[in-house]
Amino acid sequence: MNDQPIARILTKALVPLVLLFGLYVQVHGEASAGGGFQAGVILGAAVILYGLVFGLDAAKRAVPLGVLYPASGIGVLIYGGVGIASQMLGGDYLDYGVLAGDFVAGQKLGITLVEAGVGITVASVMIIVFLEFTGRRDPA
Repeated sequence: MNDQPIARILTKALVPLVLLFGLYVQVHGEASAGGGFQAGVILGAAVILYGLVFGLDAAKRAVPLGVLYPASGIGVLIYGGVGIASQMLGGDYLDYGVLAGDFVAGQKLGITLVEAGVGITVASVMIIVFLEFTGRRDPA
C-alpha cells in the first residue's frame, strides 16, 4: 500500500489515539461504560488497522505472534486466578469482596483484575485471528 500516502499518514496519526482510547476504556470500564471486552476490541482493531494499511509483516513486527499466544493464555489465567483466589480466601468463585480487608476495596481490585484479563485475552485473540487468517494462502 505504498501508493496510498494519505491512508498511511492518517493511520500513523490514528493508531496511537485509538490505542490510548482503548486504554482509557480499560481503566475506566469498571466505573463507566466499557470494560475489558470493549477495550480489547478497540486495542485489537488498532493493530488490525495498522496491518491492513502497512501490511501483514509490519503488523507481525509490531506485535509478534510469539507474544500474542502467551498473552491470550495469561489473560485467561488472570481471570481464573481471581476466582480461585476468591475461593481460597473463603468466598465464592469471583466473590471479589474477600480479596482485600475492605469489601469495597476488594470489589474494585477484583473487577479491575478480571477486566484486565478479559481485555488482554480479547485483544490478543482478535489480532491472532487476523494475522493467522490473512497469512493463509488459498491452495486453489
